[in-house]
Amino acid sequence: MIRKLTRGALTVAGLLIGYSLGKLLFFIILHVNPVWLESSLSESAQDWICVIIALIFGLIFFKASPYIEHRSSVVANNIGKDLQNISTGSIVSTAVGLILGLLIATLLKQMFQVIPNIYIQSLVTVLAYLVLGYIGAVVGMKKGGDIVQSLMAFRRPAAEQTKAVKAAKKSGQIPKILDTSVIIDGRIADIMGTGFLEGPIVIPEFVLVELRHIADSADELKRARGRHGLDILNQIRDDYGVEIYNTDKEKSLKEVPEVDVKLLKLAQIMNGKVVTNDYNLNKVAGINGVRVLNINELANCLKPVVLPGEKMSLRLVKQGKDPSQAIGYLSDGTMIVVEDGRKMIGRETEITVTSVLQTSAGRMIFGRIHV
Repeated sequence: MIRKLTRGALTVAGLLIGYSLGKLLFFIILHVNPVWLESSLSESAQDWICVIIALIFGLIFFKASPYIEHRSSVVANNIGKDLQNISTGSIVSTAVGLILGLLIATLLKQMFQVIPNIYIQSLVTVLAYLVLGYIGAVVGMKKGGDIVQSLMAFRRPAAEQTKAVKAAKKSGQIPKILDTSVIIDGRIADIMGTGFLEGPIVIPEFVLVELRHIADSADELKRARGRHGLDILNQIRDDYGVEIYNTDKEKSLKEVPEVDVKLLKLAQIMNGKVVTNDYNLNKVAGINGVRVLNINELANCLKPVVLPGEKMSLRLVKQGKDPSQAIGYLSDGTMIVVEDGRKMIGRETEITVTSVLQTSAGRMIFGRIHV
């Protein structure tokens, strides 16, 4: 039933297109050679020719309807797959841009009424809607985030936002610039509550934009992480009065597309430190001479010290890399590899620490069953 309706609709569309093209053809001939047209064809003959052209186009569309239907289905499926990888924010900004483009075309429609021929007037109007709608959608998709960011900056003047940073520079305090990973991690809120972080806390506006993009992601895990980051950000702002830092006045940042590079450049401009959990950003910052506070390194430093020869009670949970080894974990997540502990997997047992391996990624303890 749906296929029959689709074929009928396409046939009607072909008839209308063919008739309109016939009328457009005679309009062009009338302006090029009106004498020949009036002497050769009467108005009724012109109408019959238009009907014949309409029937030809209707037949073409009728015969081609299965192919058109198939191609439309393929295109619709491809669009659906593409939309799964596009954030909700991008879809909304694209829709807003499309609506604005169509509104502009509606306003310009009055100008096209001066065209004497109704068919050319309709053709120009349709083209205006298509072109302006397309331009509006593209601008909304590519520049929607920048427009939102500019509106937010307008609502919060830069002078007001940078008050804490200016005061810090006068007092010699070092600004601490938070990156996206450390906000999503969430431990920064607890660390700020202890009072260990001195100086102003800076959250750049482009970090907020990245958080919003992650929260609008089509991937469920990314979306959950992004929303958790936004919750932590709101908690920091409410509890400690931290404002979003407007970077519009920093001209050197406008041409930088990557958030990590912007973060390092901002740290150099402000002579501040970057607070992060990102291992790669930590390394790149060291190369660029930017000081970094890594939350993971801080967590490793705060773990209790374990020395060779100490005894502890541990539950072994799985087999290690070697067949005879067993693995257990401390309450802080530190992994302990126990030699000859395979037989004790699933039980609480006493072990003796034999060695401790400390790396930038964390700490690993080796031990053996206490005899």
